[in-house]
Amino acid sequence: MSHDRAPMTSRSDPSRLASAPNLRDLGGWPVRGGGTVRRGEVYRSAGLGRVTPEDLTVVTGLGLRAVYDLRTVAERDLHPDVLPIGVDAVALDVLADSSQNAAASIDELLGDPVAISAVLADGRATDLLAEAYRDIVRLDSARHAYGELFTRLADGARRPALFHCTTGKDRTGWAAAVLLLLLGVDEEHVRADYLRTNDDLLPALQPMLDDFAGRGGDPELLLPVLGVRGEYLDAALAQLRTEHDSVEDYVRNGLGVAGSALDALRTGLIDGQPKE
Repeated sequence: MSHDRAPMTSRSDPSRLASAPNLRDLGGWPVRGGGTVRRGEVYRSAGLGRVTPEDLTVVTGLGLRAVYDLRTVAERDLHPDVLPIGVDAVALDVLADSSQNAAASIDELLGDPVAISAVLADGRATDLLAEAYRDIVRLDSARHAYGELFTRLADGARRPALFHCTTGKDRTGWAAAVLLLLLGVDEEHVRADYLRTNDDLLPALQPMLDDFAGRGGDPELLLPVLGVRGEYLDAALAQLRTEHDSVEDYVRNGLGVAGSALDALRTGLIDGQPKE
């Protein structure tokens, strides 16, 4: 089945930047009732701590007004973002309350191939990630971070905006999924955007996998952690549906986003929707 999005506008697609993998526009997806998610307003990405001068020129061309960093303090300290001049940098630590962080630090994950292989073998990697996704629905720090994110994204004066974590797949993937669902994108297309991370990110991580193998690790064990799987998104959605009646109920009552902000998100981020 086709996952085609609306045609590009005048803004160039920033995806496939070597030093900023997994950076893409969330716009272009069709919305129930007519219209599409507006392009050039909200972007998702991996961390921007290794952006080259050449790629920074592309990022600068996006005209960003704000960048929302979903990483932990330790991650931000290790690789601070390289941002265009004048961009408002906002830290929103999703995992501040987490006792385990399976996917937050790639450097730590790759540090000891033998030890980490023992941790991830026999399907435990998949179990760890599914539990991590449940956490990003139920943790108080996650609720606060995502509530702030969506409230700020609703403010047109703060857009265009970009949000990211370390690899742009889990904390970022959930934020993107919730935003698209909230705007009325069907779950099939939301899943397509989520799974695109495997195409955009994993090739950029191949040198890490090769090095891991060269030091005695099994790179196949890392794939469930370094990539994304539909079952991870399913775990988060199941947790949401256990606690809330709908995505809107989760955002409004779980994350504390005001109804006026929800209206502003839809008004500001949907193109061509028929007026009621």
